[in-house]
Amino acid sequence: MELRNLRTMVEVARQGGFSQAARVLFSTQSTVSKAVKNLEDELGEALFTRLSGGARLTEAGELVYARAVAMLAEAEHIQSELTELRGLLTGKLRLGLPIFGSAKLFAPLFTIFRSRYPGVEIELLEQGSAHLEAAILAGEVELAVSLLPVSESFEWQAVHDAPLMALLWADHPLRRRRNIKLAELSTSPFILFEHGFILNERIEEACRKRGFVPHASARSSQMDFIVALAAAGLGVPLVPQVMVEERKLSPLKAVCVNEPDLRWKAALIWRKEAKLSPAARAWLALTREKFPI
Repeated sequence: MELRNLRTMVEVARQGGFSQAARVLFSTQSTVSKAVKNLEDELGEALFTRLSGGARLTEAGELVYARAVAMLAEAEHIQSELTELRGLLTGKLRLGLPIFGSAKLFAPLFTIFRSRYPGVEIELLEQGSAHLEAAILAGEVELAVSLLPVSESFEWQAVHDAPLMALLWADHPLRRRRNIKLAELSTSPFILFEHGFILNERIEEACRKRGFVPHASARSSQMDFIVALAAAGLGVPLVPQVMVEERKLSPLKAVCVNEPDLRWKAALIWRKEAKLSPAARAWLALTREKFPI
């Protein structure tokens, strides 16, 4: 019985549904559903009654939930004791994070990391992914977030995989669509990110594959300014889905760019064959726990 599946089941019960739990776990609804289904198959019992607006624990689910909470608490205690045994009471986590998406994805993890390792100092570098890759090779940080695929200079661990969203102004002809293809934006001006953002390279490469070169009407590294420029009709930005969730976009409309080769595939990376510090290894373990991709 995997603790990860128990942890997912507990979160579904707490949040009252699979989609709600997926948001809290920074995962996908399909991943959450699969974890619960695996647990149900293993136990031979249905743990939830699936409802149109969520999920409710069955009688068997109530029993498993109580046991799972106790097991997860005990696992936390074991981890804490092992951490002390290994001596991870002090140290430094040198971590590079991108400007986009970090608040949504990683801010909650810092609270957990701090509670587990209160003596570890966290040193952050916030830059575009191209700068972060260079910082790893230069030894400025041990771990950083970049976009897949990465060069053979790095090892990596997947964190988040989601589509890009096109932010379309009020009278854009495609704004009534739920999904669009990148080629349909070939005549629209683009709002790109500043140089140093690998996402620019991914977008430009995908456009060239489809026979056009994106015209950049503006560049910025500030999401609020990008939204304002798009609302004024200056161009269409393509931004990670995580950046538009829970953000007020009106009068803009976020439309999914349905292209398998143009997705925001974020990963933690580190220099190949590097001997990571205990703090870095602890951060990798925490992200594996919270982002079971």
